[in-house]
Amino acid sequence: MTILETERLQLRELTLDDLEDFHQILSDPITMQYYEKPFDKEMTTGWIIWCLRNYAEHGFGLWAVIHKQDNRLIGDCGLTIQQVDGIGELEIGYHIHRSYWKRGLATEAAIACRDFVFDQLKKDRVISWMQPDNLASRRVAEKMGMRFEKETTNKHRTISAVYSMTPEDR
Repeated sequence: MTILETERLQLRELTLDDLEDFHQILSDPITMQYYEKPFDKEMTTGWIIWCLRNYAEHGFGLWAVIHKQDNRLIGDCGLTIQQVDGIGELEIGYHIHRSYWKRGLATEAAIACRDFVFDQLKKDRVISWMQPDNLASRRVAEKMGMRFEKETTNKHRTISAVYSMTPEDR
């Protein structure tokens, strides 16, 4: 079932049936260069199970991003709760397979999620955070209207750049 739809994308819940296709994305060393390491199958399975728990607990999570033109799963994008300096923050996160980079697809998916946060969930703030040297993710955050807020230490004890916005920033 489609949760969100844009001109070129459909976002739907991930399922364990997506494991093979999704693992191709999370195991790619270039796509995952800002993670500790590319995911093995067990880590990808755990990621999907975490998303399923988020759907059940919060009514949202990271959703599968389907490219409508070729009906291919090309990544994930959606909402999670992240602990930032001890505060649970609603975050828009995204991973798009590198073969689909530089087409504006991450931005398109993230903007749909941003609008969902403000229009459907009626929240007054949303963030994205990433490693400071992840310039592509920083650009996506800026293109959806976010502004750099601060750098902070994340749960992995590395530095993250935090971007945020309110509905008025759109």
